[in-house]
Parts: sequence; structure tokens; C-alpha cells
Amino acid sequence: MAESMDSKSRAGHEEPHGHDHGHAGHARKATWRVASSATLHCLTGCAIGEVLGMAIGTALGWPNVPTIILAIVLAFFFGYALTLVGLRKAGVNWRKALRLALAADTLSILVMEIVDNAVMVAVPGAMDAGLTSGLFWGTLAFALLVAFLVTTPINKWVIGRGRGHAVVHAYHH
Repeated sequence: MAESMDSKSRAGHEEPHGHDHGHAGHARKATWRVASSATLHCLTGCAIGEVLGMAIGTALGWPNVPTIILAIVLAFFFGYALTLVGLRKAGVNWRKALRLALAADTLSILVMEIVDNAVMVAVPGAMDAGLTSGLFWGTLAFALLVAFLVTTPINKWVIGRGRGHAVVHAYHH
């Protein structure tokens, strides 16, 4: 999908709201600010899902693996959902919005989930700490921060190539 959008952009395709976002325009816009903003948007959905999944699994006394699986599933769900809401508000139909969300968010969410869950597992006792534990919440907050720091340069690189969050950029104006 991102590839076909790039070819339309290079052919002078006019984007929504009268903005012409050719491939070269995306490369110029791959600043740290743009990458941080895209990563923060993605992190918001991931954090909602990650916190809910970890909290539910911990509250139910689940073992680590099912808790992590739930957190990952919910992180993808909420990550994609936030992008879909924005695209739908911009008037994009469901099918196209879903394709754009998948193209924009999959790599970012995947990296965040690998990193934040690795941190949660690596900190001794964090996964077994209860919901009233500072260790649980502190580690989760730290894990999300590390995920943000690792994912931002990846998003910058991807955006600079007209991929990832660059494919939905035109719809967020």
C-alpha cells in the first residue's frame, strides 16, 4: 500500500486538503520532531494496551506469557485504533483507513512491544509484583520510556523513506 501511495505522490497526486506530499517532501520532513511526534502517537496507543494487558494479567494472577500476549494484542489494537480514528475523522473510508493504519503503525508498534516487554521481563520481580507495587508501575513506565527512545530513530529512518507514519501524514492536517 505504501508503495502505491508513493508512486501516486511522485506522479503529482494531490493529497487531501490540497497538500502535495511527494516522496521528496517526506524525506525533508523526517526531522527528530516529526519522528518524536509519530512515535509519541504510536506510544499512546501502545501504552494504553500495554498497561491494560499488564494490569489485567497481573490482577488475574496469570503467568507471564499469557499476560505479555494480552498486553501485546491490546497494544496493537489500541495503536491501530488511534490511527483509525484520526483517518476516519479525516474522511477516509474504513478499508483504506485500515490499510493506511497497518502500513503506518505495524513496525513502530512491533519494535515498542519487543522493547517494553523485554524490559518488563528483564527487571527481576517486575512481572510478579502486584498492581499496588511501585516496582510494577515504575518498571512499566521505564519500559515505555525505553521503547520510545529505541523506536524514535527507527521511525525517523522509516519516515525519511516515505514509509511508516509518512503514509498518513497528509491526513493529519
